[in-house]
Amino acid sequence: MCSLKIISHKESHLLICVFLFLFSFSSQMSSTGPFSCMLQRQFNLNGMHKFGDVILGGLFGINFYTTFSELSFTSEPKDPICNGFDVLGFRQAQTMAFAVDEINRNSKLLPNILLGYSLYDSCVKLGISFRAALSMTSGRGEPLQLNESCFGKPPLLGIVGDSSSTRTIAISSIVSLYNLPLVSYFATCSCLSDRKRFPSFFRTIPSDAFQILRRFGWTWVGMLISDDDYGLHAARYLQSDMAQSGRGCLAYLETLPRKNYRTEYERIVGIMRKSTSRVVIVFVVKQNVTGLQWIASEAWTAATVLQTPSYMPFLAGALGIAIRRGEIPGLRDFLLRIHPDNETLNSQDNNLVRDSSYRLIQNLKFYTLQCTGNEDLRNIKDEFFDMSNLRPEYNVYKAVYALAHALQDMLQFTQVQNVGEIKELASKVDDLILHEDKIFWNFESKKVCLHLVR
Repeated sequence: MCSLKIISHKESHLLICVFLFLFSFSSQMSSTGPFSCMLQRQFNLNGMHKFGDVILGGLFGINFYTTFSELSFTSEPKDPICNGFDVLGFRQAQTMAFAVDEINRNSKLLPNILLGYSLYDSCVKLGISFRAALSMTSGRGEPLQLNESCFGKPPLLGIVGDSSSTRTIAISSIVSLYNLPLVSYFATCSCLSDRKRFPSFFRTIPSDAFQILRRFGWTWVGMLISDDDYGLHAARYLQSDMAQSGRGCLAYLETLPRKNYRTEYERIVGIMRKSTSRVVIVFVVKQNVTGLQWIASEAWTAATVLQTPSYMPFLAGALGIAIRRGEIPGLRDFLLRIHPDNETLNSQDNNLVRDSSYRLIQNLKFYTLQCTGNEDLRNIKDEFFDMSNLRPEYNVYKAVYALAHALQDMLQFTQVQNVGEIKELASKVDDLILHEDKIFWNFESKKVCLHLVR
């Protein structure tokens, strides 16, 4: 017995679009060959690159706000424009470049291997971070040719980033499909410690843990969270931890609005004032509420913008776990050598360094003058050259070295044993049981050899 299903007008249009897409895709595949794959579009990203045998990727927030073009739905949307130069974000990116340069000069670490990098400006936007991560995992980069028969793009060892837990959660879900390590220097969400969801994620910063609550025995607390994955996961983790340990309860849980809605902020402040809880776990606060003990995240515990007289009446005494400070010898000299007209930055792909260098000079002492690129920055006192408080930078430095040492260990402790030779015109085939995940091919010899990795 047959049944007839009536397809609506909208559904029929959807099916037509799907069929047209499949037809055009199959036509393109047939015209380019059955095993060809073409990129439909290149992302226009701000980045800095250095060629190498192995590439390290990086994601950094060098600009902190973005301008998007209006969507007309009649033409392809233009790429977003990033503005608001962040001096410290640029220093973090340069710290990674310095670490790669230092490793390449180290004869004991990865000898005969030249490390390169591809560093991108995320503009503190998830969409741009996502594009950069996909560009790196899809193999964008300069081709590498070792000999006549070996030609291709250098492999990507891993990605250092991102600085936000929300962006890292999204990126890690994609990067893990490639079994590619993602080492964050600032993402603290405890949810990222779930090895089932994020099997290839690592970090050089401790995860969110509420040791302060246990240390002071606070069991009745309020919580304000940001309206993103980071805030929602933090709240879920704290509630689960309190339920399992039986050591506390939440007096209230409020989500801060994404936009500056005054009525919503006043409603939240009213709840905080009426509550009997005197301890508040919070990420951002913009209201004048005194008499409370604030527990801050590491991001704004050390933020100098909040350490001003206007905030002191109600933020003085806030507790938080700061990032460990470290020393990086030679970094300041490396930063002083940055020059917008450096011969290694002449390619279009390194527009990030040229633009950032001029904006750095403008942000220092010469913001009222026309920049020439010949300014002397040695005697300038600015946070960009201040090496006394290297916290996220030290995490970036450790992340690069962690990936380098991981590659070193793989090369040193990988034992190769020849398990046989496959002849091109073999008359008979002997039974041979091998583990597929332990086999790789050696293309250096004219013979086709099968090797087993123990």
